[in-house]
Amino acid sequence: MKGQRILTTFVAALIGGIVSVAAYSLLYTNQNTGITPSVTNAKPVMLTGPVPDDSNATTFTYAAERSVHAVVHVMTTYQANTAYSYGNPLFDFFFGPQNRPEPQPQMGSGSGVIVTQDGYIVTNNHVIDNADKVQVVLNDKRTFEAKIVGRDPSIDLALLKISADSDLPFIPFGNSEALKVGEWVLAVGNPFNLTSTVTAGIVSAKARNINILRESYAIESFIQTDAAVNPGNSGGALVNLKGELIGINTAIASRTGSFTGYSFAIPTSIVQKTVLDIIEFGEVQRAILGVYLNEINQEKANEIGLKDIKGVLVKEVNEGGAADEAGLEVNDVITHINGVEVNSSSQLQEQVSKYRPNDKVEVSIIRNNKKKQFTATLRNKKGGTEIVKPTEINTLLGASFTELPEPQKQKLGLKYGIQVTDVTEGKFRNSGIKKGFIITKVNRTPIRTTDDLKRAFEFASGGVLVEGVYPNGVVAYYAVGM
Repeated sequence: MKGQRILTTFVAALIGGIVSVAAYSLLYTNQNTGITPSVTNAKPVMLTGPVPDDSNATTFTYAAERSVHAVVHVMTTYQANTAYSYGNPLFDFFFGPQNRPEPQPQMGSGSGVIVTQDGYIVTNNHVIDNADKVQVVLNDKRTFEAKIVGRDPSIDLALLKISADSDLPFIPFGNSEALKVGEWVLAVGNPFNLTSTVTAGIVSAKARNINILRESYAIESFIQTDAAVNPGNSGGALVNLKGELIGINTAIASRTGSFTGYSFAIPTSIVQKTVLDIIEFGEVQRAILGVYLNEINQEKANEIGLKDIKGVLVKEVNEGGAADEAGLEVNDVITHINGVEVNSSSQLQEQVSKYRPNDKVEVSIIRNNKKKQFTATLRNKKGGTEIVKPTEINTLLGASFTELPEPQKQKLGLKYGIQVTDVTEGKFRNSGIKKGFIITKVNRTPIRTTDDLKRAFEFASGGVLVEGVYPNGVVAYYAVGM
C-alpha cells in the first residue's frame, strides 16, 4: 500500500514537471520571437540590395576597406587677392597699385577619388579653383604633383592626373540611379584635415536642387544624405555598401559652416560621363534639349487642366533647338526621358546630362491629357550637333603669348605674368590690347602661365577684367567682352 502511494506520487510529480516545462517553453518562445538565434552565422536584415558574397553585410567594414585607400587628400597653394586694392581699376591706376605688398601664398585642402589605376582623380572644381599648385597625398602618405586635366564649374567637378609607378587603388563606379531613399551610404574624405575619415548615413532624398551653383547651364541634382560631411570632405567619395562610388561629396546645408544634418553629393550618373568626356575629348560634351521648365503643383495643374500632378511643365521652347525640331510645345508636360520618369527640373537635367550632342532621346509628354512621344536629337551649347573641341586660347582671344623671362620680371618688379607677343583679329584687338602687354591678372586671379590664362577665360561670360603692365611701366586695364 505504501509502495503504491510512493509510485502514485512519483507519477504525479513527473507529469507535473513535464507540463511545467512545456508551459515555460511555450510562454518564453512566444515572448522572444524577435530575438536572433545565438548562432555564429546570424545576420540582421539587410537594408540595401544584395552585396557581393565576399563582403560582410552586417557591417560597413567591407565598403570602408574597399574605398578608404582610393580617397586622397588634395592640397592646393594659391595667391590670395590683395587686400590693398582700392576695388576700382581707375583708383589703382592713379594711386599706384605697384606700392601694394605682394600677398603671401595661401593653402587650401579637400578630397579626391582615384577612379582609374593609372591615376585619374575626381574632385570638386571649387577645391582646385584658382590654385597655382595642386598636390595629392595618398592614403599610404605618398605625395604627387597633380595636373588639372579638365573641369566643369557648371556641375562643380574637376579631373586631376598623377603619375605613379605602380597600379593605384581605385573605386569602381556604381549606379547612382539604382539608389533608394533610406539606403545606407558612407562618406569618405578628409574633414578638417583629418585624413581617411569614414562616416555613415542614409540617402535622405534624390535629385535635390539647393541653388548653390551660379554658372551658366548649371546642373544640380544632388544625392542628399545625413552622413556627416564637413569642410575638407569636398571632392570625397560617397559609396554604397558594395564599396562602389555613387557620388562625389560637394556641399552641406549649414548656417554654421559645419555639418548640421544634411550633405549633398553629385551622382555618378553625371560624374562618370563628365570624366569620360574630358579624357576622350578634352572638353565636357553638354547635351541641350532646348526648353525652359516650370515645376508642377496643384495650382498649375488646375490652370492647365492636368489630371495628375507629375512631370515638368514646358514654359518655353528654344526656336530651332532639339525640343522645337522634335515637335514639343509650350504647356507640354514632360514625364519621361528614354523611359526614366522625371518629376522635377533637376531630374530632367540629370537625365539629359548623361548624353552627348547628336544623341537621340525619347521624350514622353502629356498634351491635353493625352500621352505622346517624340524623338529629340540633342544639341550642343552652340546649337549644333557636332562634338565640341577645346578652343585654343590663341584662337579664342586672337593673340599669342609667352611666359615672362625672369630678368624682365625683376626689371618691372613683377612676381608673375605672361606677355602678349602678337595680336591678330579677335577679342584682344577689339578691346585695345597691344603687342607687348604683360598680363598679370584676369578677374583678379593671378596669371603665371598660359594654362592659367586659358582657365580664366574658359568659363568666363560677360565682361572680363584684364590687368597688366606694358614694358615701359605703364599700368593698364582692359575689359574683354565674352
